[in-house]
Amino acid sequence: MKNKIAALLLSCCLATGAKAQIDPNPIKNYRNFPVILTAQFHSLTLPFKDLKSNFSNVGLGIGTEVSLNKKHKWVQQVNGVWYRNRAVGNGLLFYTQTAWRPKLISNFYAEVKAGAGYMLAFRPVESYKPDNGDWVSVGTKGKGLITVPVGISVGYNKYSSHTYLSPFVSYQLLVLPNYNKSIPIVPETLLQAGVKIYYK
Repeated sequence: MKNKIAALLLSCCLATGAKAQIDPNPIKNYRNFPVILTAQFHSLTLPFKDLKSNFSNVGLGIGTEVSLNKKHKWVQQVNGVWYRNRAVGNGLLFYTQTAWRPKLISNFYAEVKAGAGYMLAFRPVESYKPDNGDWVSVGTKGKGLITVPVGISVGYNKYSSHTYLSPFVSYQLLVLPNYNKSIPIVPETLLQAGVKIYYK
């Protein structure tokens, strides 16, 4: 009888060990709805042009994401962003993106994402106008715009059974049609540094 119980316990242990060896990747146990916090660096420019100008226009963002296949690889993200830009005016951006997240090496991953959003640009017109030989600010004139955000990211995700952080950097191109009369389509960029906060 004792031999049968010992054999049964040994079989259970071997089965559990074999299962762990077959599927060692804990990222499959993806946790939905992490808190995503980002620092935004905004610029009205073509992609990868004048990158240093981004760092003078800081903003903040918050969002979350949910898995589309119960794993880490396909997710739907939702974000809200406020940015500050002295030259072209501040803005609010709300957007959602579908992200494909292939693994690179170890716990590092890449990300390719695209989606749609809505931007409230506080000054989508000429920033200054002539007045008695001087240039004066036109002030704040808000306008809502549909935008198409496309981005790439690199991040680090080490699964933990408790609260853990997943840092990342992201570069986004925003295409804004109907920006103003003089420039019908405007490209803007966001350089983002952020962290995802996962809870148990």
